[in-house]
Amino acid sequence: MTSGEDSRAHPSLPAIDALVIGGGVVGCCLAGFLAEEGVEVGVVDDGRIGGSNANAGSLHVQMQSRFMRLYPQNVPGMVRQLPLYSQGVAFWMALQSHLGADFDLKKTGGLMVAETPDQFDFLESKAAIERTKGLEVHMLDRADLDRIAPYLGPAVIGAELCADEGKLNPLLCNAAIRNWILRKGVTLLDGETASHIESEGGGFVVRTERGAVRARRVALAAGSGSKALAADFGLFIPAEAEPLHMKITEAASPLIGHLVQHAERMITLKQFGTGQIVIGGGWPAHLAGERRHPTVELASLIGNVTLAQHIVPRIAPLRIIRTWAGINTSADGKGILGPVGRVPGLYAAIPGDAGYTLGPLSARIVADLMLGRRPPVEVGDFSPDRFAGVD
Repeated sequence: MTSGEDSRAHPSLPAIDALVIGGGVVGCCLAGFLAEEGVEVGVVDDGRIGGSNANAGSLHVQMQSRFMRLYPQNVPGMVRQLPLYSQGVAFWMALQSHLGADFDLKKTGGLMVAETPDQFDFLESKAAIERTKGLEVHMLDRADLDRIAPYLGPAVIGAELCADEGKLNPLLCNAAIRNWILRKGVTLLDGETASHIESEGGGFVVRTERGAVRARRVALAAGSGSKALAADFGLFIPAEAEPLHMKITEAASPLIGHLVQHAERMITLKQFGTGQIVIGGGWPAHLAGERRHPTVELASLIGNVTLAQHIVPRIAPLRIIRTWAGINTSADGKGILGPVGRVPGLYAAIPGDAGYTLGPLSARIVADLMLGRRPPVEVGDFSPDRFAGVD
């Protein structure tokens, strides 16, 4: 301990069985699953806009072309993780039922559209890989699209359809999950940053602005923020922050039934039950100021909406009512899930790309491991120990 100030006990939570660092969908679900089993749990959440509280609501299953083009070295990891995405969507549906909540969740299928023969060929090759991992995907020509998605503009010549994709409303999800964990007795240290973690007496000491929390076990569920905390133990976790841009329109009559993406260009389009259309897809934002707040960029706003109305011309008259930025966490194409072998009691809970889709399932996996149970999927390939010796 570096000073008397650092050594003082946290006034709200001086000691606890399990402490989860990160209050997004993964951290909160992990805390909830543990609390339902009688574990005394606390969650440290710095309250900044990050991934879950800025998410656009896509439920991804097929490989996203954007990640494949930006990070070709990660494609083998993406392929290995593919089966988890269908399970992740099914787990979201089960969680909605378990909580008795309405997430505005619709599994209506996803279309990844092509405008050129080369793009269509790329999608065919991608679909062939996805089928080897059990995904239900089909190639559609323009005549097929005219039957199921007549809202698509004339530039679209075909698409890959993934039946298991869909959408949900993150505002409804996040509120329901937070209410659930509070009902289960989880202690939420809101608006606090976990600045340092160290081993002590068979457990851990985690320091925040308000004091020190002692915990027998700790789970790192802070997305890209987990990298610095792991480094306190000399561990390398390649969780990198990728700030992204999103926006939402005023309400419109039902128009876009699918999750819409593009074979080459950065776009996602979906329509909530409220009638509002969310436009995203990976246009860049930046981290501003001392707190590194995700901040929108004018060029991304213009480029994103221009592409959106090119793909779906009928949205052109709609007004944008809000634009914001959030953070995607990227690693090596796979999640980082499970115990850290060299630090007993320390766990990682970081999904792969499209982490919101995989959030509750990833939390269930890590919760089972912390409870000494066999998780619903084999996690050997996702172990944080795969980075041992890498820096």
